[in-house]
Amino acid sequence: MTSVVRRDFRSIPHRDASATWAAIVDLLTAGGDVAKRKELQAVAGVASSVIADQGPRASPIVATCDGPRTRVYCSYDDDALDDASSNEAKLGFDALKGDWQVSLPVAEEDLAWVQSALKKHSTRIIARDKTEGVVVEKEEQAAASSSMTLDVEGFWKS
Repeated sequence: MTSVVRRDFRSIPHRDASATWAAIVDLLTAGGDVAKRKELQAVAGVASSVIADQGPRASPIVATCDGPRTRVYCSYDDDALDDASSNEAKLGFDALKGDWQVSLPVAEEDLAWVQSALKKHSTRIIARDKTEGVVVEKEEQAAASSSMTLDVEGFWKS
């Protein structure tokens, strides 16, 4: 089963949407891969719009790769002014290792234009309806379903 790491970034009004995206890009590309950084920066305008619309308040920006999954939430308003609930610490792994993808949470009414705008710059950075979860790969579903199952009848007999 894939492990998940969470980070919480202080956004508006602590920093504007584009500075928030820049900080998230810094987190995800700490490994220093210039091509990955450029790809993420190429969608800065669209990603900043998603952040300004508070997409990642309750539904995270999700980076998947050959390692742990990274979920990035943003705080806004008074919560963004209080650093007690933030966690912007560096990751102990490369968040974009191997076959990677970044998924942005978007309001349903904006989904079509955001998806279209992202496709112009990247196939690895996608948008999803913020009310829906992230698609779980079939391998993860199989691993989750093959995990421990409780035999209730056997339990009560023992």
